[in-house]
Amino acid sequence: MATITFDTHKFVKTLQDAGFDQKQAEALSSAVKEASGEAELVTKRDFERLESKLESKFEKLDGRLTLIQWMLALVVAADVAPVLIRIFHP
Repeated sequence: MATITFDTHKFVKTLQDAGFDQKQAEALSSAVKEASGEAELVTKRDFERLESKLESKFEKLDGRLTLIQWMLALVVAADVAPVLIRIFHP
């Protein structure tokens, strides 16, 4: 899991410059730091691994679908052939 670098002093200073008193700024800084520490972040590498797994799954699925298409074509041909024979060779 990735971590975020958080400059609490700079954050408190920014809040104070915006009108927060020191106690409010420190409390908000602490809450934000705690919340960001609990966040689960996804890295680019995590996405790349997931993409690779999905590509592999889709390749397998594509192969299965191709097989099913051929099987369906054979079944249809086997069912249609006798009908066509009766139509064209009475």
